[in-house]
Amino acid sequence: MDAIELRDLDIARRYIVEGLWLQRAVKPTAGTVRAALEWAMEVAASGQPLPPIGFIADVGHTAFGGEHRAKEPIPVPGWPPTLARQYEDYLLGKLDADLMFERASDALRKYADRDRTKGLAYIVNQIRERAVAQVARPQVAEELLGVLLPPAVIRGLLTTSPEEVLSVGWDGLMRDGPSPLLVRLYEQLVSAGRRLTEVLGREDVEALEDRSALGDMGQYVALRQIRQTTARLLSRLSARSIRPFDGRKEVPTRILDEDQYPVGGYTSIATKGSIESLLHSQLAYIEDADGPDLFDMKYARDELFYYSRDENQFLRRRRVFVFVLFPDLIAARFKDPDLPCQRIVMLLATIQALIVTLTELLSSDAIHFEVLFIQDVDRKPLADEARLEEFLLRVPIERKDGLVWHLRNREEVVQHLHQIAQQAQVHCLVVATEPFEMELDTVVITELVISGSRPQIGEGDGIVAPLDGEDAFDAWQETLLRILQLWI
Repeated sequence: MDAIELRDLDIARRYIVEGLWLQRAVKPTAGTVRAALEWAMEVAASGQPLPPIGFIADVGHTAFGGEHRAKEPIPVPGWPPTLARQYEDYLLGKLDADLMFERASDALRKYADRDRTKGLAYIVNQIRERAVAQVARPQVAEELLGVLLPPAVIRGLLTTSPEEVLSVGWDGLMRDGPSPLLVRLYEQLVSAGRRLTEVLGREDVEALEDRSALGDMGQYVALRQIRQTTARLLSRLSARSIRPFDGRKEVPTRILDEDQYPVGGYTSIATKGSIESLLHSQLAYIEDADGPDLFDMKYARDELFYYSRDENQFLRRRRVFVFVLFPDLIAARFKDPDLPCQRIVMLLATIQALIVTLTELLSSDAIHFEVLFIQDVDRKPLADEARLEEFLLRVPIERKDGLVWHLRNREEVVQHLHQIAQQAQVHCLVVATEPFEMELDTVVITELVISGSRPQIGEGDGIVAPLDGEDAFDAWQETLLRILQLWI
């Protein structure tokens, strides 16, 4: 699929200056020209097809909270009024109501300077790609809802006064009417807007929130694959009920006193209680006489008044979920024909799906996640995967509920597990390419061996077996479900 390429500089310039008058989120003025040209410049410089600049400006002003929907839009000479209304209703209206776009806008506002422009160009490209996938007509896909033109055209307009840029565009519209290319592209945008359920995907928004959308392209692609695979695993899991597995193991754990505390304050007055909750007014019954006074008598009869507290106890379990990755998993950077991505990507997506599901199901517990990478002597063969995990665990790490850590050897891992098992209930998923033995009395060990497209699961005693599945991906989903059944 090839986009239309505008090699004639005059035609390319007309495409830009006329498009500035087609923005509907705010009225085109001299103050809005430079921002729209900078946003378009970033899209064109990335090598992606350039949608109409009016659409780019509308996305930018909506994302950054500009004055939306001018009450009296400027009537553009020769522009079909029906097309303008459809564009506002089916596309701009969807931007206003889309929750994913709102999240993306919130993430974008936290950026500064050049990063804001790059982030907006990323949003425009993702919306355009999703729109292309939704349009039914084949010729639309061939044009990719945009054109390729020399960035030097936009760069030249940036050096021209905004008033002159708008004036040239308006004179062209008055003289020749709108470009047929612009009309056709807006018709395609409207057609795509009717079919779009969401203008952005969850993985697009998460890439903006952790800033991976602006980073290394290889890292961005890997994170996107992991998030898409995670969503696919979770979509299958949502229809399955998670019931505890009959053969799961339970281990005793030590619960600290600070994990148990009364809920609420004083709720009423009672005739029984501790001396600390005694009403101060009851001290008036104390007399100077040597014998029993009125205070003693009331105490003996249980007639003194105490503040009464809601004595319900709130038990918040401490649970730690540890994922240990052996260095031989570097061999899992392999793409099997029956899997949608590499084995290592499937593993990281499974870990992410476990974290998402456990966070939702155990919201009342104090949960902590750790991803531990075992080094190969002094080398860190899975350093790239560790950096990906730091992106994926960004929110738990910021809350101090997540950790990504390199340990020198297996003995350090065992020592670390023993240490955290003294204060919490620990479940550990240990992953390698060959069967191994790692049994601990205080930790629930789940063994996962990835030697092919279908993972094998065991209990840390070196005995593993694959789970049934119609295909390799279904076997991964069954493995995810079994781990949840063993842990919850």
